[in-house]
Amino acid sequence: MNKIIVLFVSLFLIISCKQEKKTTEKTIKNTKKNMQSDSESTKIAKKLNQYVKVELTTDVSKLSDNEKKMIPLLIEAVKIMDELFWYQTYGDKDALLQSFLDTNTKEFVKINYGPWDRLADNKSFLKGVGEKSLGANYYPKDITKKDFEKLNLIGKDSLYTYLEKDENGTIKIIGFSQKHRAKLLKASEYLMQAAALAKNKGFKNYLLARAKALLNDDYYNSDSLWMDMKTNHLDVVIGPIETYEDQLFGYKAAYEGYVLVKDMEWSKKLAHFVTFLPELQQNLPVAAKYKAEKPGIKSDLNAYDAIYYSGEANTGGKTIAINLPNDERVQLKKGTRRLQLKNVMQAKFDKILVPIANELIDKKQRKYITFDAFFANTMFHEVAHGLGIKNTINGKGTVRTSLKDLSSALEEGKADVLGLYMVMQLHKKGELKGDMKDFMTTFMASIFRSVRFGAADAHGIANMIRFNYFKEKGAFVRNENGTYTLNYDKIMEAMDALSGLILTLQGNGDYQAVEKLVQEKGIVPKQLQKDLDRLLEKNIPVDVIFKQGTAVLGL
Repeated sequence: MNKIIVLFVSLFLIISCKQEKKTTEKTIKNTKKNMQSDSESTKIAKKLNQYVKVELTTDVSKLSDNEKKMIPLLIEAVKIMDELFWYQTYGDKDALLQSFLDTNTKEFVKINYGPWDRLADNKSFLKGVGEKSLGANYYPKDITKKDFEKLNLIGKDSLYTYLEKDENGTIKIIGFSQKHRAKLLKASEYLMQAAALAKNKGFKNYLLARAKALLNDDYYNSDSLWMDMKTNHLDVVIGPIETYEDQLFGYKAAYEGYVLVKDMEWSKKLAHFVTFLPELQQNLPVAAKYKAEKPGIKSDLNAYDAIYYSGEANTGGKTIAINLPNDERVQLKKGTRRLQLKNVMQAKFDKILVPIANELIDKKQRKYITFDAFFANTMFHEVAHGLGIKNTINGKGTVRTSLKDLSSALEEGKADVLGLYMVMQLHKKGELKGDMKDFMTTFMASIFRSVRFGAADAHGIANMIRFNYFKEKGAFVRNENGTYTLNYDKIMEAMDALSGLILTLQGNGDYQAVEKLVQEKGIVPKQLQKDLDRLLEKNIPVDVIFKQGTAVLGL
């Protein structure tokens, strides 16, 4: 049967390969003549120093022969998500890269998936290039929010549709799977070939369902099957998932992918924490109506080595933990899976967080910066996505749709502060070992790390809000020598207050109030910016980029 499907896919691919036309955003004229000057190239070289290169590896000796054969197939499927994301965020990648010959600039374009610096609020770093469109390539460039609201088109706010103008200027809806049919057929075929090698029944079923979902934009069944997997050694996250790239409404999903290898020993240690979710939900510091929903009790918590990133996942500040699926229906029925990317987390701790702490945290409190605390804070950030409320209490629909483009930033802010809340609660119960000061001090140092992602990043905005809110509550003070000293008692008070505020805003679906919060507190104060500039002067990287692929793995 699989052979018939593969043959069908191959034949369809030949027919469909001419149907997809890339649109080119012609922001650079005279492409081959537009070379960077020496001074501009030097600036780009400095920007490249914001990133530190990390090899994505794992112990492949623990994998079976079939699993080793599956990895190249999964990587090839995930690579295609990279191509699709390039279309969504910019347009014609090849035309852009061929428009100049400077090596540094070309490398920086690849890192940012376009001519806008994702760690500098998406500011252009190429001459002649305008501002990045808030709606990326999901909508016509000249569409306004009012225009959108007036449109009477079914599927206009779907996660998986583009809005495009035809030759008469009429706006039409086109599904992702229709737009990118040829490339998605290739990705689907790779997943089916991997499924044919899979010995784990759950993983096989998921791969086949995901291969189908890529071609029909219906991910519910594959998301549900992904939740049911418990014993698989390999994993792949693939498809249009997060909505960060759509900064106009936050409606449209971006293509991305990860290939992962499960750390079976670490995962066993983490499994029991999920059982506390119902109790933690009941104890949230907010009125009962904002915590009436019951979190899914089938949620998973596991540790992985990441061996490949692509698409949206590979932009800006790289993800160190995953909480999926995003479908509220699956979350309420089955919960979510939290995937801790241990090898990437360790790299960011060693190469970024520790140097930041040594520069900005009071010398007496630096001893409380630990990897175990960083791992736990990150882990419970992801678990905390499952707490709170998914649907508004006043009939405005889901939190995601009611808060639109601000939904992601507020959700990340919720997960940050409720992650610390969970740590505190479990520490009180004796479920977490170590000094509570470890978790709070590492938590504070992590704010400095994430704020550097900038105002164009949902995580960056969330951390700016948290920094300014905690500052107002006296959770820390800045010393004359440029370091910060934590007030541990005030941190806990600020945590409760901000948790209640965010959960209430989400439950009310109050867009105007969230907008005000972002405008007032989602900003970097001048003094903080000076401190962050010191980190660059000390050559402390902002984030990581990857050396990855089968060659790195030795396969």
